[in-house]
Amino acid sequence: MTQVTLSPKFQVVIPKAVRENLNLDIGTKLEVLAYNQRIELIPVKSIKSLKGSLPGIDTNINREKDRL
Repeated sequence: MTQVTLSPKFQVVIPKAVRENLNLDIGTKLEVLAYNQRIELIPVKSIKSLKGSLPGIDTNINREKDRL
């Protein structure tokens, strides 16, 4: 497990191995969550980048006959 230190300005540096593993680049936006006494950083992805991420999903919807 890799440790980081909180700076006097409350900043942390994400270790290089983690940045490379998650393909994080300069300017990547991260969602910050406090969850069960821990901090989670989740990369925010654009909607366009998610296109095709669920191949094979069934998009057919069974509707009642009186609905379009």
